This record gives sequence, C-alpha cells and structure tokens, in this order.
Amino acid sequence: MGCAERHFPAAGGEWRVASVGGRPAGAGRPEEALAAGSDPRGAAAGLACSAPTPGGGGTMPFDFRRFDIYRKVPKDLTQPTYTGAIISICCCLFILFLFLSELTGFITTEVVNELYVDDPDKDSGGKIDVSLNISLPNLHCELVGLDIQDEMGRHEVGHIDNSMKIPLNNGAGCRFEGQFSINKVQNVHGAFNALGGADRLTSNPLASHDYILKIVPTVYEDKSGKQQYSYQYTVANKEYVAYSHTGRIIPAIWFRYDLSPITVKYTERRQPLYRFITTICAIIGGTFTVAGILDSCIFTASEAWKKIQLGKMH
Repeated sequence: MGCAERHFPAAGGEWRVASVGGRPAGAGRPEEALAAGSDPRGAAAGLACSAPTPGGGGTMPFDFRRFDIYRKVPKDLTQPTYTGAIISICCCLFILFLFLSELTGFITTEVVNELYVDDPDKDSGGKIDVSLNISLPNLHCELVGLDIQDEMGRHEVGHIDNSMKIPLNNGAGCRFEGQFSINKVQNVHGAFNALGGADRLTSNPLASHDYILKIVPTVYEDKSGKQQYSYQYTVANKEYVAYSHTGRIIPAIWFRYDLSPITVKYTERRQPLYRFITTICAIIGGTFTVAGILDSCIFTASEAWKKIQLGKMH
C-alpha cells in the first residue's frame, strides 16, 4: 500500500491511529479497539488509502507508459499450438532467406545502362584509336603491309607509323602490331572485344577475310562519378577468294567499320540505405502479418471442427 497510517476521529473528539495492514493502535482485537475508543469502520476505511502523490496533490501522476501501442499480453492468457509453432518456424526461415537475398543485393554494385544519341568523346576530334595485333603464321613479314582508307577521302597504302613486324616460325610467318587512329578499345567493364582470340588457321590460305564491325560508343561511369570513354562492337566475318579480269587477287584482310550514332552509358549504382531498410521492414512486417492471418484461420477452423465433433457426440 502507498501509506503507512491514517488518523480517524473517535468519540469525544479524540484522534486515534489506525495502521494499514496491521491492527488498530492500542487494540489487538476488535473489542479492544472499541474499548480504546476507535471506530472499526474507520480502521477498515484506512485500508483503502491510495499512494501519495508528489507535492501532496490529489491528482494521479502522468504515466509515460500510456504511449505504448505495443501492449503486452501475459503468457498465461495465450495458448500455444503445434500449428502455430510450425508456421512460426517457417516464417522465420522465410524472413532469413529474404533478408540474405536483399543484403546480397545491397552490397553488390549494380550496373545500369542507358541509350542516347550523342558523341561522348567530342574532344577526340573525330579520331578513333585502333590497336591491331594479327599473327600470320604462313606469310613472310616482307609481304605484310597495312592500307588505311575511309569515306572521308583518306587512302594510305603501306602505313608503317607506330607499327612493328615480328617474324614467326623461323621467318615463315609474321605478327603485325600497330596503332593508328580509327577505333578505340579499352579494358573497361561493359566493353567487349568481339575479335579477341579469333582463329582462322583452318581457313583457305588463298582466301581473303572481310570483317564488318558495327561500333557503338560507350561511356562507363563508376560510383565516384568518373567517366571512361570506350567503344564496343559486333562483327560479321566473310571469307572469299577474290578474282578480277586479270586473275586471282592477292589475299587480304579487311576491317570495315560503321560507327553508330547511339551511345551506350553504363553507370555504377548502389542501393541506398533507406531503400534497404524499407525493404527489410516490408519483408518482416508483411511476412508476420500473412503468417498471423494464416495461423488465425487454421486455429479458427480447428476450433470450429472440434465444436462440430462435440455436437455429434452429444
């Protein structure tokens, strides 16, 4: 109880003390309390005293627990079932699976691509850098040459700048390496080299090879906003033996390129933290809600079935 004692008026205008939870002062039995001049009704009323409030006021103190919207239910008022236990375990496993899936997606960098019409590398002056590396195992180096021509009127025969010939197979073959301005290929995530590792050793040694390259400008932007410019391309190959009115034409390897006006942009993105938290809350709350509805339906159906069975027995 909140108070230790109360004073009650007795006969003759005197005051007596009634101890709460104990016996009236000066008496061990009711008749002794009457003999002492105390009122037994006052002693009983003393048991109903309330806790004193700070400051001596009579109003109840403010209880912060009133804001609790998650009221707790005593365990002795709930009833566990086997069905509920099974649903709870399945629910927890399902939440764990979805949580791990979302966590994997959150820590993994996502690469988003978009298409637009533009020249991303305007500062290149319209030049595209080419890196060429071709091995010709059955052709002498003195017979290997590079010709460059385009639709802008350029026609260069025997290009030798920034190029190198390396003998192969004791001089019977040759590897040609060169760099010149046409196509730019970088080792950038998102770009690909369709001709990398191409092998034509089993083809006709007298045949010419014609490669049609569809080049797409590519921009790759990492998480820090740094952009890298590259080109990716698709290729179609045609092999043929060329003839003219004077007879068979010397075999050649042609690389014909067609630059697309469409630019592909790859952007690294990572899922924001607030979206990850929102998804996790939706997973947990939604799963528990659905599992609770399912458990309630099964429990209600089982109780109804028990009542039906008891009705049949009676």
